[in-house]
Amino acid sequence: MKQYLMEMEQRIVSALKGYVNERSEQVETRLLTEFHKWASPQEARQRTHSAALRAIDVEMESLDDRLKRLEGSAPQ
Repeated sequence: MKQYLMEMEQRIVSALKGYVNERSEQVETRLLTEFHKWASPQEARQRTHSAALRAIDVEMESLDDRLKRLEGSAPQ
């Protein structure tokens, strides 16, 4: 009887470990999927903002150069 109970315990523990591993994998997959769904648009917005800031920087440099030319040609 003791041997039978020990074997049953091993089967139950083995089954529970398998179940916990499977459920953990499902939860990890869901979390990673949701994070990826959230992160993809964020990355796209970040790239868009970076491009806009670079364009503004170029425009500011152009205006700065133009202002320096105007100030340089004005009588002092």
